[in-house]
Formats: sequence, C-alpha cells, structure tokens
Amino acid sequence: MKDRNFGGLRYPWETPPDEGQATEVADGILWIRLPLPMKLDHVNVYALDDGDSWTLVDTGFASRRSKALWAQLLTGPLGGKPVRRVLVTHHHPDHIGMAGWFQSDHGSTLITTRTAWLMGRMLQMDEQATPNSETLVFWQRCGMAPEILEKRKSERPFNFADCVAPLPLGYQRIKQGDTVTAGGRTWDVHIGNGHAPEHATLWSRDDNLVLAGDQILPSISSNIGVYATEPEADPVADWLEACERFSTLAREDHLVFGGHKLPFTGLPLRLHQLIENHHSALRRLETHLAKPQSAGDCFAPLFKRSIGDGEYGLALVEATAHCLHLWHEGRATRDLDENGTWIFHAQA
Repeated sequence: MKDRNFGGLRYPWETPPDEGQATEVADGILWIRLPLPMKLDHVNVYALDDGDSWTLVDTGFASRRSKALWAQLLTGPLGGKPVRRVLVTHHHPDHIGMAGWFQSDHGSTLITTRTAWLMGRMLQMDEQATPNSETLVFWQRCGMAPEILEKRKSERPFNFADCVAPLPLGYQRIKQGDTVTAGGRTWDVHIGNGHAPEHATLWSRDDNLVLAGDQILPSISSNIGVYATEPEADPVADWLEACERFSTLAREDHLVFGGHKLPFTGLPLRLHQLIENHHSALRRLETHLAKPQSAGDCFAPLFKRSIGDGEYGLALVEATAHCLHLWHEGRATRDLDENGTWIFHAQA
C-alpha cells in the first residue's frame, strides 16, 4: 500500500485488485473489482466478513463471465464461506445485476432501499425489442440528433433484463436512519439521491470507513440524468441536497470506498468539488442559453469535451437534467418547437 496525493485527495492504494482476486482494505473488508463491457470498464464491490459468512455490497453485471468470476471468488478470496446477505446500494445494473442470482442460487438475503428494489423489478420486466413510443417522444423532446434518433428507432434499446438476473420476490428494506451490522461494524444508513433515487450509503460508527456506492466518487462525476420514466424530474436538485447534507457528516480521515475508481480520503474537499462542479456547469449553461436551444445542443458548456457515440445517451439525459433544473428554478423558460423539441431559454 502506498499513499499518494492527487487533486487534494489521497489514494492509499495505487492499483485495484486483479480480476478474480481481492484486496483487504480494512479488517474484515475485501475490495473486489468486476469488469463492465463499457467505457467505464469496472465496478467495485466489497465483501464484509461476518465470521461464518459474508455480506456483499453490490454485485456487478449478470453475465456468464460474472458468474465464472464469482465462482472463482467464492472458492478463492472468500474462502468457501457462504454469502448470506447482499446489500445493493442502488438499482443500476452494475450494482444490482447479480443480486437475484445470489438470492436464487445461494440463498442470500437481498438488502436494499424500497425504491432501488421497485425500480430494479420494474425495469427488469420492461423488456423491449425496439424503443416504445414514449421513449421516442422523450428523445425528441430532449433534442436528440435526428440521425441518431432515426438509427435508434430500429435498434434494441438498453434492457435491464440483458444484464440483471431475475429478482425473486422479497427483500429486506433499509432506509434513512437505519443501521446495518456487517464486517464487525455498525453502519449508519444515509440516503443519497440524484444519481439514483434512494441510494444507500453506509457510514461506520466504529472507525472511519464509508461505503459510498456511486453517490461519492473520487475522480469522475456520477451521471445525473432524466429519463422517460419521469421526464420532468429534477435530479440535479436532489444531488445537490444530498451532497450538502453529507458535507455535515464528512471528516478528513474518512476512507471512502466508492463503486468506481480508487478508495480515497479527503471527503470534505470532494463533496465541495461535487457541489461546485454542478453549480459551475449550471452557470455556463445559463450563459449558453442566452440563445434558445435544446438540451441536445448543450453538450459543449456542460462537458467541455467531445462526446462520442458510446457516451451520447448519458450526455443527453444529463444535459436534459441541467436544463430542467434551470427551468424548475425559474432561471430558464421552455417551449415546444414545431418538431416537438423543448427549447430552453435563459431568463434575462
């Protein structure tokens, strides 16, 4: 272990565990990294030693490769002890993907928030061969580029069922103010929002550890998007509220284990950065919207870099979220144009 400093944050481990292996990051806590078939090519999961069994925090995508890796992990770093509980921080497929498999094949109990479980069940059953009419209308409203919209009309969209194992009926709910005992510690549950609704984070009462999921990441910003399921949501406001609230809990010595990238310390600074990142983006966007434009025309001020095909969908929903936040705050107006696209205009 070698401590290094980057951007005001400190990273006790320079490299993640190798595939199929685990790194002990605290007494009774193993850090495991699983592969993802996308630009963000990994997810971090954690195994908490309960003596005669394990509690997992998050699970990775459901795939043949993931099952093979879990088989290797269970007999290797996890020493053949059973996984009695799986705690899922939020409903996104890289976190909940294998939870149902652990329930059905290993008899594990699923622990998560009510919203995460409901979203996971609902999205898993909403399998589509091609995008439905509501989704197409939503994309049009966002200002999706015409050539991309035309191409996506006939393509199979992203489906939870493609990478999330079936979730059996039944789970154990956690909510704000609850505690969880795992890994020889008592953890306070604090609920975040913005990246995913009712996102669970765990803060140890016994030492300086925080299991943060995707609510707090060190070197990238969690995607904050609006989707056809709730087309007038304001996840930016939800995100900012959660970051401000967590700032009252944060200590310099907190060691944060996130869903991606490396464990780090410097949590007060990181939360300040996450808050200011969005306020700065909103100020740039407000200036950009002096000329009326759709969300799809707002990538440049928000991301300050070129957006490739693989990032386009996430960029569009994030741009929509920021435009909607200005609209919700009364800092911008919006009107439908003749093509059925929302055009946003900053208030004078």
